[in-house]
Amino acid sequence: MKTPIVDFVRNYQAEGTARFHMPGHKGMGPLGCEAWDITEVAGADSLYEASGIIAESERNAASLFGSRQTLFSTEGSSQCIRAMLYLALVNRPAGTPPVVVAARNAHKAFLYAAALLDFTIVWLWPETENHSLCTCPVSPETLEQTLNALDAPPAAVYITSPDYLGNMADISALAEVCHRVGTVLAVDNAHGAYLRFLQPSRHPLDLGADLCCDSAHKTLPVLTGGAYLHISRDAPKIGGAKAALALFGSTSPSYLTLTSLDLCNAALAGDEPERIRTAAGRLGALKQDLLSWGWATVGDEPLKLTLDTAASGWNGLELAKHLRIREVEPEYADGDFCVLMVAPENTPEDLQRLADSLACAIQKAPRSHSALPLAKGEQVLSVREALFTPHETVSAAESLGRICGAPAVACPPAIPIAVSGERIGPEAVALFREYGAETVVVLKERF
Repeated sequence: MKTPIVDFVRNYQAEGTARFHMPGHKGMGPLGCEAWDITEVAGADSLYEASGIIAESERNAASLFGSRQTLFSTEGSSQCIRAMLYLALVNRPAGTPPVVVAARNAHKAFLYAAALLDFTIVWLWPETENHSLCTCPVSPETLEQTLNALDAPPAAVYITSPDYLGNMADISALAEVCHRVGTVLAVDNAHGAYLRFLQPSRHPLDLGADLCCDSAHKTLPVLTGGAYLHISRDAPKIGGAKAALALFGSTSPSYLTLTSLDLCNAALAGDEPERIRTAAGRLGALKQDLLSWGWATVGDEPLKLTLDTAASGWNGLELAKHLRIREVEPEYADGDFCVLMVAPENTPEDLQRLADSLACAIQKAPRSHSALPLAKGEQVLSVREALFTPHETVSAAESLGRICGAPAVACPPAIPIAVSGERIGPEAVALFREYGAETVVVLKERF
């Protein structure tokens, strides 16, 4: 597969052109990558008005993902989430209200989109006891009941899959419900770009999603910030995707990131899919070993290892410290779980070091999970009203009864405990304590 962006930049370097344009480093500097970092010079195309080499590279990506349209982002899935929701809203049937039905474990970028686009959220909550802020399993039956209870179909149903712990939703069944009711399914697939290249594909687009965003940089060989916005071939007519991305993006997108997305196309057209499948097989084998050693895992994502540390008697944060001492750095840990993300670039030696580190961890008596319920606060104001009202910061202990102003949670996992505009109740305060949130942004005015 051709790499038009890479080819252009390589030729531009070779010509030795005097750079009387941005950036200020002029292609020179201590990092060694400055020569590849250009701006929209003649022939380089422009991301949000792409008609040349960027457009060609995006078409290549669309062919790899089997989409009607795949567009690049250099600002991660956060930009794509906002654009995806904008598209769902502006392309909804005339006369229907600006409503999005969403699983509660949405990334805070979803809430910022709600503030900017001013839509109403109808939350989907876990049906059974929940052990993590990161998860919110949704059954097709619950989704259908929720949709049938509305006066009109929402602009979209929004699901996060895989979630941060590696749990994957039944996208096919959820998509079937959405389409039967007359709405679109939008999926935050930030952690699952590689799913397209398994056999069979487990990517949301191939399972019935209409709109989907992937953080390419999370699981593919792409620089931080590289992401995709996908529109399915089977989706209703959805126009204006480029304009949607431009609405939420910088006018100075990183050309280094664009170059890495272009190179990733070539990798995915080559041996990267086989390397992904090999890595998934190696991790699958390691998971079996871990189970035989007494470790418990959760989630069914093929390239993510989530250890249920509570079931093995560990605190997840303590286990993360144990791993770091042995030069293994996890993606995320909290009191009950430790998450490790694997990619083809992780060598067999990496996996062996991880295995050895866990093999020497002494198993302890299982302990119960925190099992704190998600906080169902009273929605006093809309997300937009709350975020655009004067705020103040108070200690988490003093936030009880106040109105949440801005999402307060660390990244990762960037999943809000209390949503802007909600009254903070005892459940939220308990979760602030559990996840180490010491301060909370609340409205200055009292309601």
